[in-house]
Formats: sequence, C-alpha cells, structure tokens
Amino acid sequence: MPSVFITCAVTGSGDTVGKSDKVPFTPEAIAADCIAAAQAGAAIVHIHVRDPITGAPARDVDLYREVVERIRESGTDVVINLTAGMGGDLTLGSAERPFPVDEAGTDLVGATERLDHVRALEPEICTLDCGTMNFGEGDYVMTNTTATLKEMARQIQKTGVRPEIEAFDTGHLWQAKSLVEEGLIDDPVMVQLCMGVPWGAPPDLNTFMAMVNNIPDSWTFSAFSLGRRQMEYVALAAIAGGNVRVGLEDNLYLGRGQLATNADLVARAVEVLDRIGYGVKTPDEVRDDLQLAARP
Repeated sequence: MPSVFITCAVTGSGDTVGKSDKVPFTPEAIAADCIAAAQAGAAIVHIHVRDPITGAPARDVDLYREVVERIRESGTDVVINLTAGMGGDLTLGSAERPFPVDEAGTDLVGATERLDHVRALEPEICTLDCGTMNFGEGDYVMTNTTATLKEMARQIQKTGVRPEIEAFDTGHLWQAKSLVEEGLIDDPVMVQLCMGVPWGAPPDLNTFMAMVNNIPDSWTFSAFSLGRRQMEYVALAAIAGGNVRVGLEDNLYLGRGQLATNADLVARAVEVLDRIGYGVKTPDEVRDDLQLAARP
C-alpha cells in the first residue's frame, strides 16, 4: 500500500475566528489542537499564532514558544512546522493614492525579524512563501521580494531547519527552482502547492497538474485547496504522487453546515486515503524521508 503524510494547518492568519468557534487562537488551544490532530493521524502540524484576546494574527516569539513548549512537553510525536510568512503584509492606500500605505493592513519587516521565532525554537520545518501576489478579495499584497527570499533562505539554511516552499502559482515554482540552483535550499526539497487562494493558482485540475508537472522528480510535494474542495484535494494530491494538507487554516467545514475541528478534518482525510488505497506515514517516516534534523 502506498503511503503519504498528512499536514494539519491548525489556525492560519485569516479572518476565521469569528466564523467558527472551533478555530483555536490562544496558545493553549492551538497546542491542544496540534496534539489532537497528531492523535488523529497528522504527521506534521503547521502553526501560526494569534493574539490570545482578539484572535488577530500575530508573530510574537513568546506566543510561538508557548505553543511549541506545550506540544513538546506533552510527549506527542509530531513534526513541528512554523510559518515564516508573517511580516510580509502590504496594503496600499488607494488606487489613486497608494502612499501612505494602510498601516492597519501593513506589517512589513526584514528577513531576520521574520525568522526570530525559527531561530529561537528550532522547529523541524518552517515555511518560505516563494513569491509576491495579490492575496484575497481585498487590496492586501503578500510581499516576498527576491532579495528577501534569498536572505530568508540563507538564514533558514544556517539553522538546519527544512524549508517548506509555499507555491501559490507556477511562477513561484520557477523562483523556487532558482533558489535551489543557487544553493540556497538543500536537498531534499519540499514544496507545498497552495491551490484556490485568490489570486493565485485556481483549483481546477488542469492548473493543478501544470503545477505538479513543474515540480522536479526529486522534490517532495504536498497540496491543498481551500474550502469545500479540501477533501477532493486529499485524493487528488495522493493520486498525483504527493502528500496532503487539511486543517482549519484552509477550511472550516466537515460537511454542509457542519463546523469541523482540526482533528475531524484529519480523521476524514485518513478515511479518504484509506478508501482509495493509501496509508498514512508516521512522523518518524517523514523525518527519514525529509532528512529532518533532530530537535529538542
């Protein structure tokens, strides 16, 4: 039986806290959901943090520390994957007067500050958003310049953490290949295909396979899509030769009108994979496949 790994993206940074009471936003709740997701079958947990009072996205190192320490102290065997995407948010003023920028929607910091929590906590994996794009329905721009990506890749490489390249469109894969060719990302290369995020790659089958066909054979890939197509992409990603991601960062529902927990979504992914003849990898199998460095 072929097998794949499941990543659970437990909370993200989107405006979801007010849409579902299942979305964790305190460090205690985020850690608890990571543990429950691992128990349900996730080998990897992908972690953002939020303001524990408002639920707004945050990048406070102490919040990350509390989440990571709670997971590690629980004795739960799971690969920890911390986002490094925060700090690249740009919202311009207006179409006619782009400056000054909208301060409420802008959080732009340097490459080093974006990785403070990664250096401090030494996860096994951290993300590297490999490109700039209009992101979502508003005027927010996900900003990752070439210079920033190169510097972040250099610093991640020095920590020994495995970068998970986040590719939201075909051009992001092109840029990722250039970072690998320049020696800034080591083998084995790991990439996450992020489908259905406006205004990146749409989640249709032709676009998905174009993304898959642009991944070098030696790379490990995973894929997901937003919303109601999340479980569809569990099957598609596995059949295409990749791994899968589910979680409340990307989808709030288990079925029509039925709010899900992270553990619910992982359990459903395990069920889908089993029904199409795929097993689920353990954290140790993922560590072996991705040659992850030993961590605390």
